[in-house]
Amino acid sequence: MKKLTFSLILTLFIIMIFSDCGGKKIEISPEEASSDENLFKLGEKHLKKDPEKARLYFRQVIDSFPKSFYAQQAKLAIADSYFKKGDEGSMILASSEYREFISLYPYSPRAAYAQYQIGMTFYKKALKPGRDQTKTWQSLAQFKKVITNYPQSEETKLAQEKIKDCEERLAMHIADIGHFYYKRKAFKAAVSRLMEVITTFPNYSKMDEIYFYLADSYYKWNKIDQSRPYFTKLISDYPQSKLAEQAQKKMEEISKKSKE
Repeated sequence: MKKLTFSLILTLFIIMIFSDCGGKKIEISPEEASSDENLFKLGEKHLKKDPEKARLYFRQVIDSFPKSFYAQQAKLAIADSYFKKGDEGSMILASSEYREFISLYPYSPRAAYAQYQIGMTFYKKALKPGRDQTKTWQSLAQFKKVITNYPQSEETKLAQEKIKDCEERLAMHIADIGHFYYKRKAFKAAVSRLMEVITTFPNYSKMDEIYFYLADSYYKWNKIDQSRPYFTKLISDYPQSKLAEQAQKKMEEISKKSKE
């Protein structure tokens, strides 16, 4: 019976030694295999020069010691290794690993970090205003989860900064579309886009421009009464804006027309 048990253990150990991933193989001594800390340190040792090999050691920690502290560290190390690689495919894998970490260890102090990093996998690949903003929207949603789910975490402040930047990008993108329609005298479409900025991103840094082009779109669309509040808002809230003077002139023109 003892021989059978030893044989079974030896067989399992051989399988573990020659676990293969993308052509990579690792050799683990019995002493190393019996310690989650040793396996983790082996992964750290190879992380810079051979991330693929390092991930094999980290996965062995998770498989052999799923409830240990080092299993949590190993899971994050795998995710971080993909994140550092930085290409599109690696970011997808990193996001998946971070999500799995939160699922496996929802009460871990590092769960907030994992959620923040999910946002970063999208943020790092987000395009500039004027191009597709899908990843900006995705990163914004993930950063908001940091604040909602982990309000007391250190990552909350970082997430707030990223949210501000994402919203600025998205507002600029929508504003550019609105301005595009404005220049082409498609005033109905321009109004729709510019109103979207006001209602969705009220902290946009160039809100004076939004109010001006929105008001002037209404004005040139012959909806004079609807233009007044926005010209007035620009003049009162942004008196130093270069567009405030133009808004004042428009209001004078409106006043003259109303007396005719």
